[in-house]
Amino acid sequence: MSAAGSAPAASEPQGYDATALVRLATDLGVTVGTAESLTGGAVASQIVTVAGASGCLEGGVVSYSHAVKKRVLGVPGDLLERVSAVDPDVALAMARGARRALGVDWAVSTTGVAGPEPHDGHPVGTVFVAVSGPGGEAVEHLTLTGDRAAVREASVARAIDMLATQISFTANA
Repeated sequence: MSAAGSAPAASEPQGYDATALVRLATDLGVTVGTAESLTGGAVASQIVTVAGASGCLEGGVVSYSHAVKKRVLGVPGDLLERVSAVDPDVALAMARGARRALGVDWAVSTTGVAGPEPHDGHPVGTVFVAVSGPGGEAVEHLTLTGDRAAVREASVARAIDMLATQISFTANA
């Protein structure tokens, strides 16, 4: 598992976009899925804007509530009670759970605080993105700036970039 400090502000460009992710995943014959909290399905939505997304995207789980995180994704209830949903271990459990629930090779998850108010002691812009796949797992802690829309937009972009990057690392290993 790897971790990174902070991420760029929403206005700074990311690496891979949804088109590159779809091309990479379909070329490699791998399937992908999402588990989304603060992004509310926006990662999956961004992927399906790309023609040919059905060649790799199996589905997504919008797990906005703790109940869905536990019931559908298998995130341990004691973990959620102890640390809240805004936590790297929760993000990783969500990604692992999406792999199982959706039967995909790779899954990406998002959890955090989009605002407008802090949540469970975490400031607006605190986001965790995790990827789980056969080639490994990674979690990033993002510290984003901007309003709710900007935080969500940057989270979506980073999730897609991170998923494609992990798939690419595995393909080139």
